[in-house]
Formats: sequence, C-alpha cells, structure tokens
Amino acid sequence: MVAKKAKFTMKASNRQVEQYLRGQTQRKAGPAVNAQVRSELEKMLNGMCREFEGQPLDVVKAELVDRYALVTGGGSITDPELSQYVEEIARGGSFNA
Repeated sequence: MVAKKAKFTMKASNRQVEQYLRGQTQRKAGPAVNAQVRSELEKMLNGMCREFEGQPLDVVKAELVDRYALVTGGGSITDPELSQYVEEIARGGSFNA
C-alpha cells in the first residue's frame, strides 16, 4: 500500500502561517513590531523555499529552527507548525504571512 502524500493548498498553508506568526509575535511585542517580525519571517521562509527545495527534511528542520530563533530574537517553533513549514519549504512552496 502506498502512503498518501499530504496535500497542502497554498491558501490553507498561508492561513496557517499567518495565524501562527500572528500568535507568536503578539506575545512578544506591540502591533508595529508584530508587522515587522511577520514581514521578516515571511522573507526568511520564502528564501528558504528557494534555497532548500528538494533537500532532506531533517536538514531543512535544523536550519529552520536556527533561522527562526535569529529572526524572532530567540523565539522557538515547534510541531505541528514546524513539520508543516519544513514540508512546505522542502517542496519549494511559498509563504504569505
């Protein structure tokens, strides 16, 4: 039996990213900083999509954890969002937070 590949529509993925990023950044700062952090995270994620397309998930995961901490000033990303983002990056998707 062949395992079904998870299907992510960009609309659903973008909504999930936006909700997660909004929640994470609102806990740390005010609205103006939230928008800036979301913008920086979006740029980072889209850059990683281009850079890590087709790479093994474990490689993408390690790099995402490190870069996320840098962009958010020490913040962390955990499952299930971490795994969803890693899969999106590895398939060469895009993010619109």
